[in-house]
Amino acid sequence: MVTVQYRKQYSPALGRDMEYKVYGDRGKPMLVFPTSLGRFYQYEDSGMIEELAPWIDAGKLQVWACDTLDEETFFSAHWDIQARIGRHEQYNGYIMHELVPGILHESAHNNGGDAQKILISGCSMGAYYSGNFFFRYPESFDTLLALSGVYSVNHFFGDYRDGAVYFNSPLDYLPGLVDESLLGQYRDRTILICCGQGAWEDEMREETARLGEVLYNKGIPARVDFWGYDSEHDWLWWRRQIRYYMSELM
Repeated sequence: MVTVQYRKQYSPALGRDMEYKVYGDRGKPMLVFPTSLGRFYQYEDSGMIEELAPWIDAGKLQVWACDTLDEETFFSAHWDIQARIGRHEQYNGYIMHELVPGILHESAHNNGGDAQKILISGCSMGAYYSGNFFFRYPESFDTLLALSGVYSVNHFFGDYRDGAVYFNSPLDYLPGLVDESLLGQYRDRTILICCGQGAWEDEMREETARLGEVLYNKGIPARVDFWGYDSEHDWLWWRRQIRYYMSELM
């Protein structure tokens, strides 16, 4: 039986309370993001925690499922671009300066002092979040498992790339990256990117292929898988994929 903790904590970076859930009490730390406009409980409600239960129950995996601010950032219909991306940068601050340090500290405590980096993951919009955080802050993560994601901001901001928008669009900032300290970290990590080829996967399939090409050209080892033409942009397939890949990763 998976142990579940609900938490609500005030975020100074965001000036509001943020909610999340923790599944399990020890094991490899895993941070997961919801799909577009989803909430922190979506991962559980969609059956993903049930798929991960064998590893959670065995003490091999501990999962943090967090919230996003999509309605104020990428999917806002009211704010201008600078306000939206500015709010997203505040969200970045929440994740990287509040939530992630807490995960790392708690995980080390729960695992007898064994300090581990985080496996970061998500589906659809959650795959974008996990990929962007992984590539911007590789010092905190050792594994990326991204399912059916986009890896640019084309869908949200069109061709606009000024300022922080550029640095939240992996398909824009990765090709020109020459910092060997970052490239070396990527090469020392496990990168697994997957996309189906069925219904509603066209944009994701294209950007997954582009990301795979960028990583290959940079000499960054990555596994880029395309499932069959029956594999749709849907939780049914993401449940199958998470079970398949976690069986290999764990």
